[in-house]
Amino acid sequence: MHKAKGFFVTIAIAGLSLGAPPALAEDRAALDARLQQAKPVECDVQCGDVITQHTKLTHDLSCPGSPEPALRIEGDGIVLDLGGHTVRRSGPDQFGTRGIVVTSGSYMVRNGTIRGFDRGVQTFGTNQLRLHALTFTDNFAAVYNFVGNAFLITDSRFIGNNLGFTSEFDVAMGTLDVRSSHFENNGRALFLNSHIADVLDSTFTANGIILDCLNGSARVRSSILTGNEAVALATDPAGGPNICGILRFEDSLLANNTSFGPTGASVWVLIQFDMINNLLVGNGSSLEVGTFTTYVHGNTFWDNAGGLTLSDYPNVFIPLTGIVRANQFLRNDGDGLRVLPPSTPTVIGNVALGNTGWGIHAPTAFDGGGNVARNNGAGNCEGILCAPY
Repeated sequence: MHKAKGFFVTIAIAGLSLGAPPALAEDRAALDARLQQAKPVECDVQCGDVITQHTKLTHDLSCPGSPEPALRIEGDGIVLDLGGHTVRRSGPDQFGTRGIVVTSGSYMVRNGTIRGFDRGVQTFGTNQLRLHALTFTDNFAAVYNFVGNAFLITDSRFIGNNLGFTSEFDVAMGTLDVRSSHFENNGRALFLNSHIADVLDSTFTANGIILDCLNGSARVRSSILTGNEAVALATDPAGGPNICGILRFEDSLLANNTSFGPTGASVWVLIQFDMINNLLVGNGSSLEVGTFTTYVHGNTFWDNAGGLTLSDYPNVFIPLTGIVRANQFLRNDGDGLRVLPPSTPTVIGNVALGNTGWGIHAPTAFDGGGNVARNNGAGNCEGILCAPY
């Protein structure tokens, strides 16, 4: 069983990537430019209407929450501009209600608020969906991908939803690009079931879990993640196919989060882990990762309840490899850096100062040299040589 599982995961590594192919990215850019240039016409839209041309709302809509959506968009290349207005559920029962449903084609919804539905925006066969300057609040699922391929969310706010983005389990898949958006007080901000997410210049605060990485991958760049209950959920599905692929954090602030992984799933179990030039400060747990390969470079772990612990992907018997280089582990409770045997990353040029446990405890790691450790409570270095200065 272990051999079969290990074979499956090894094959999966070869196919991992983050981001769209260049030709596809160019197609999306051209479509986005065309949608932004559209000039919707003001219309007296009513609950239950089907939108088939560029349309701009002239007033709020309070819709009773029947089985039919508040609005449906059909056609291709259509822009729905909410005109700063709100589409809300007025009925008492949220279950099964839908705000805006978009069908096969490519669309843009912008400039307004979607409130109180079971599914705020739902796709069904959509090729590309652009969501811009929207506020999603008090929905069960703000954006629900039933069947769709590519999403671009810009300058939007997700506040008080149970789920920010999610999809039909084991049916929908695709890409999710999030730009300059804000996620606050959601149960799960992004549920990445079979989706590849690229998050840039966005903020996440007071959410239950930011990234639920089930058979997905995520790249988080130049973003702020602060005051959340957990940063990510990435678990081993006991031999199943729904394994988290890549989690990659770049140039971001991770501060004052209760934990990196939620209670009962504190270790991020995934195929590849990358962390580059981030500041991790004041978090209530250590960052624990079980993976096949890692690149951890230029980060500062400062005053957390623990530093960084790296281990092999569980029950596969392939030692972790990768590079841990030029990081600072400063005044953390417990160890600064711990590498659990038999993991064999190369440890190069790191600094560990004033941690209450070991500075660097890595008995099976490769010593790349240049590591510095002093004033650590349990000892400075184990398994590699460290200079005091």
